[in-house]
Amino acid sequence: MKVELTPLARGLRRRQTDAERKLWTGLRGSQLGGLKFRRQVPRGPYIADFVCEKALHVVELDGGQHGEVKGMANDEIRTAYFESLGYSVVRFWNPEVLTNPKGVLDTILNIAAARAKTPSPNPLPKGRGLETRENESQ
Repeated sequence: MKVELTPLARGLRRRQTDAERKLWTGLRGSQLGGLKFRRQVPRGPYIADFVCEKALHVVELDGGQHGEVKGMANDEIRTAYFESLGYSVVRFWNPEVLTNPKGVLDTILNIAAARAKTPSPNPLPKGRGLETRENESQ
């Protein structure tokens, strides 16, 4: 049975934690390096806390349950899934976001900006561009 995650993601956007709210204040409206972030984004069987599609970057915020053995194991599986889709993943503890938001935003910007500038490892195939036309005229 496939679960539809969009309604759940909408609910999570309405009921943000204090840390999510604080981080979203610094990410929304492309104000972090001009990069567009979205929050509570369904990806496969998971909902990523924050995603920058241009940089293929996921930001996850972790509360206390993530420090338990089961939570850490689930986080590893989740991270591996996002990475299998080509995303980089960075995790922050909620208290870090609340006490050092500038440091968290700086870290996110450094990673996302570097990834946004990096060409894709799978470039699109060449089409019939200028090089093809020049060869035809010879």
